[in-house]
Amino acid sequence: MAPLTGWLRDGCCNTGAGDHGLHTVCAILTAEFLAFSRAAGNDLSTPKPEYGFPGLHPGDQWCLCAGRWEDARRAGQAPLVKLAATHAATLAVVRLEDLQAHAG
Repeated sequence: MAPLTGWLRDGCCNTGAGDHGLHTVCAILTAEFLAFSRAAGNDLSTPKPEYGFPGLHPGDQWCLCAGRWEDARRAGQAPLVKLAATHAATLAVVRLEDLQAHAG
């Protein structure tokens, strides 16, 4: 909830129509992942006040795109995952075993 996350901005990693990125992985962000994401073209650290986005910091929980989390895992930069808050739709992109290996 702080910062408010989720495709639906409801504080949960729910998904719905139009969520083509599948923002369903509840991640506990790390400095390494934030740097990885910035290098991949998605800067999550820089505040964007015009969108009400405060910028994210290590330790924040955020609903990540399943594909981006998988890319980070393959690069050895995946953040920890809160399994109980990760949506089951994630399993269309990420193996359960990989999520379990990164449970935090």
